[in-house]
Amino acid sequence: MTENPDHKVEWHVSDKLIAYPDAVAFMEKRARAIAAGEAGEMIWLLEHPPLYSAGTSASPEDLVTPERFDVFQSGRGGQYTYHGPGQRVAYVMLDLRKRGRDVSAFVRSLEQWIIDTLAEFDITAERRCGRVGVWVARSGGREEKIAAIGIRLKKWVSFHGISINVDPDLTHFDGIIPCGITEHGVASLRSLGRATKMAELDSKLRQNFETIFGPTRSV
Repeated sequence: MTENPDHKVEWHVSDKLIAYPDAVAFMEKRARAIAAGEAGEMIWLLEHPPLYSAGTSASPEDLVTPERFDVFQSGRGGQYTYHGPGQRVAYVMLDLRKRGRDVSAFVRSLEQWIIDTLAEFDITAERRCGRVGVWVARSGGREEKIAAIGIRLKKWVSFHGISINVDPDLTHFDGIIPCGITEHGVASLRSLGRATKMAELDSKLRQNFETIFGPTRSV
């Protein structure tokens, strides 16, 4: 990114499952406060109860079993995704007015944050042209998505963010066509043989965030 803000980004980790509507309400309020200069930037790490969320490009036919979990219209970019226990969600409330006002570069930086973090666990994760998110290649050439990205901007302040599959129930993804893609699968750190505690991933996420985006402080 171009330059870091003068203050440190607040880094918050929630230990309990957070209801999706509560998280969205908090992010929207915080984004407004950041835009008004009344609050600082923030990263919020959490897990949700099982749910499906629809981005602004979601197609109704990609919701295969709508009765399985609660379904939420999210307002973020992208299509359908799943959130649930064992998946680390990182909500990214950053002020792009201080970071170059370049949305494409911002998304690439989020991707790189994920890629660098997964490399800490000896996982080679990659971008794919025309496909949002971060991917891993299995033997035989099969590609699987291990992390998703969905961002919304208001007044150049971001919210929503990224999710990384640590050890979720991967069968929960069967109720949707993730991101509208049928020919590829879904991976997790555990499915790749990298049994990892959430706290260990969080530590690596923070280190790599600071390398790309700048210093943080715990709240």
